[in-house]
Amino acid sequence: MVTLSSIGLMLIQVVWIKSAVQVKQAGFVHDVNKAMSRVIFAIDKLKYQDEVLSKKRYYQEYLSSFEAYDSINRKLMQSMFGITDSDRLSSLITEQSKVNNAIQQLWNMYTQPSDNLFFTKHKPVIDSLIKVNLKAEKINTKYEFGIYDPKTNAMIIQKTGKYPNELLKNSFVFNLESMSSPFEFPKKLLIYFPNEKAYIISRLYHLLFVSFLLFLIIIGSFSFSIITIFRQKKLSEMKNDLINNMTHEFKTPISTISLACEALRDKDVKKSDEIYNSYISIIDEENKRLGTMAEHILRSASTESGRLKLNISLVDMHEIIENVVNNKQINAESAGGKIETELTATKHIIEGDEIHLTNVINNLIDNALKYTLNAPEIKVSTKDLKNGLLIAVKDNGIGISKSNQKKIFDKLYRVHTGNRHDFKGFGLGLSYAKAVTEMHNGKISLESEPGKGSVFYVYLPTKNKRHG
Repeated sequence: MVTLSSIGLMLIQVVWIKSAVQVKQAGFVHDVNKAMSRVIFAIDKLKYQDEVLSKKRYYQEYLSSFEAYDSINRKLMQSMFGITDSDRLSSLITEQSKVNNAIQQLWNMYTQPSDNLFFTKHKPVIDSLIKVNLKAEKINTKYEFGIYDPKTNAMIIQKTGKYPNELLKNSFVFNLESMSSPFEFPKKLLIYFPNEKAYIISRLYHLLFVSFLLFLIIIGSFSFSIITIFRQKKLSEMKNDLINNMTHEFKTPISTISLACEALRDKDVKKSDEIYNSYISIIDEENKRLGTMAEHILRSASTESGRLKLNISLVDMHEIIENVVNNKQINAESAGGKIETELTATKHIIEGDEIHLTNVINNLIDNALKYTLNAPEIKVSTKDLKNGLLIAVKDNGIGISKSNQKKIFDKLYRVHTGNRHDFKGFGLGLSYAKAVTEMHNGKISLESEPGKGSVFYVYLPTKNKRHG
């Protein structure tokens, strides 16, 4: 329902924005028509003024030329019978012919004014008129205009000449009055806006910004809700898995202790010092096991709540490693394996918490012993790095896939082993190790491949300021 509602809201937003764009586009068309109507009026007025002035000038030139023609005519008539020089007569006739042609041209210009000449002459003025009137309507975008003659199917003038096809197909068209005859096809004033769509959208900038922001908020909130739901579900599954593991892990030592106590209370069983000591050792060992598991859980809770504190002192990491290896060597040998060390670092004295650092090494070796199908072969090595010490714990265990390596240090996360239940644990050891390492301003990382074992690297700085 939330998904459908979110999609519905977004669709409403899209329809709303589309309607707003159409309204703005209609307003743009109205503003262009309004501005261009004033431009057409101004051009027609300019035509009239230009036509009157031109006819006046042409008329004066016509009269002057006619007087010259008449003067030549009179001279020719007066002297016709007295001229004996044929060259002089020919010269007068030629001059009369030239004046006659000039008069004819003036008459043509007077009676048949040229639209083409007018538009070519006044192209800058027309451009200025369009620019001023568009600006008056607050239309501030690039434009291209042209004067088109339907009679010749040709463009008389064009502002830049860059958009001839667009002017003919996608432009605003306005009729111009003809100067020569009202019955002719009127010339067309064409105007085209190359960035029309972008300009209209820019006028909706604030609306689009708010809509886009609402889109992001809806999508972000929905995504966050889904992620949180899945995370909570996963956390719930992990906690259930932890409770099941805890129940299973605690049940075994509790049952063992209960059986040992019943045996000690059974009057039919003959008691001896050896039997007493054996049962007491079992109870003591299982009790320590319960204490260790409880300590793991309490340590994890302290880490999560931020109550984990460090007791800083000078610590010899080689000594810690050797002590842990000596304690775990029996476990490795009982499984037919071994633990080797290669401690080559020269700077192995650091400032840290001895107990927590011991637990980190202990957890890594415990995991190496636990997660293997063969006899465990573990190697712990150290080497110097710049301003730090690198500890490596290498094993021949089952390995970890790439997809699980990113999650292996998450709290309660345990790698799925299918139907196998040989590998027990709470999923707390590595998350604790990471927390302790980072509290020492160090880093813990992993290299692993399924079936080829794993190598855990712990980097601890030798000189740093710690918190805790």
